[in-house]
Amino acid sequence: MPTERELQALKILWEQGPASVREICQALQDRGESPAYTTVLSLMQVMEQKGLVGHKPQGKAYVYFARAQRERTLRGLARSFVDNVFDGALESYVLHALESRRLSPRELKRLEALVARAKEQARRKGEKGGPP
Repeated sequence: MPTERELQALKILWEQGPASVREICQALQDRGESPAYTTVLSLMQVMEQKGLVGHKPQGKAYVYFARAQRERTLRGLARSFVDNVFDGALESYVLHALESRRLSPRELKRLEALVARAKEQARRKGEKGGPP
């Protein structure tokens, strides 16, 4: 799993696509951070060793691109968060999350659809003789 700083760099690459170290620095500055160029270069090199990003030459510089898939990474982070903070109690996490802020009608509709889909999947598993 990526660290918090690595996740910030990945978010930039997921949103913008391939970017140079200078462009990543600028994007981080736009988000209120002020890392040095060498710090971001080092970060990208470590991320490449971890398999989170790759690079290719573009002129005299390299551009970095995300190897880590966005949805898979976010699912893993969410699973890890629930396991580490809520001892795996998804219901407790969802209740805290829902109580932490007001949801828009669009968000509520999306949550209702996700719950309906989860119920349908559980029902199908039950029909196949698997655990619900």
